[in-house]
Amino acid sequence: MLKQMIAIAVTATLASGCTSTQAPSQAPVPIDAAALNTALTKQQSDIIEGVQQHCQSDLGPLSTLTQDVQQQLKKLQRQVTQLQNTPKVPEPAVPDQCETSPIGEKFILGEVESVMVDELNANFATRIDTGAESSSIDARNIVVFERDGHKWVRFDVLTQGNDAPPQTFESRVVRFVRIKQDADTDDDRRPVIHAHLKIGKYAAETDLNLTDRSHLDYPLLLGRKFMKDIAVVDVGQSYVHGKAKNQVTSASQ
Repeated sequence: MLKQMIAIAVTATLASGCTSTQAPSQAPVPIDAAALNTALTKQQSDIIEGVQQHCQSDLGPLSTLTQDVQQQLKKLQRQVTQLQNTPKVPEPAVPDQCETSPIGEKFILGEVESVMVDELNANFATRIDTGAESSSIDARNIVVFERDGHKWVRFDVLTQGNDAPPQTFESRVVRFVRIKQDADTDDDRRPVIHAHLKIGKYAAETDLNLTDRSHLDYPLLLGRKFMKDIAVVDVGQSYVHGKAKNQVTSASQ
């Protein structure tokens, strides 16, 4: 292409020279070889310079884009290097799946526990007895009466210990139960109240029958009905859920 442009330029120069020197009254002037070479050289230099300038002007944006890409690549390389040098945080170990507990969601009770009775606002040393069906609490001066067409009961409990006066409570009777102590005695008919209990962090509800337990080792007894579906008993342990400092104990302890 450069050769074609040079040839065109030479032809144009020759034609221009011929036209400018032609006169009707004068003969044609011969072209000097040195001048022709000088003109051709200058034309070639001008054409080459023009082509280079045109190419440089076209390559300017491309060069700028190339520099931007190179800078972005260097930035990414630095980020990759930083990530590679960053200490890895160990992944938490995933424990093997534990076998299903044979007691399910039930909690464990020792043979003796401290039990809080909300209605009496006191903790009691409690015998956990799988041999007894129902649950009972030590109560004195038990009096059943009627209020608004319903059976109620008034009773005393030694909530402050055996040396302090008892506290008197009243509660609605949910039913009566007959407890057979032995073959030689009559059935013991007892009023039953509903109570809310706390054992450690666990809470539950149950029915308690009222009876004098002063001759027994523990003022509160929880039987099988209470433990059904919620707890199992380990008779080899006591106070699994902690021992309350101010718990009520029986006179025999």
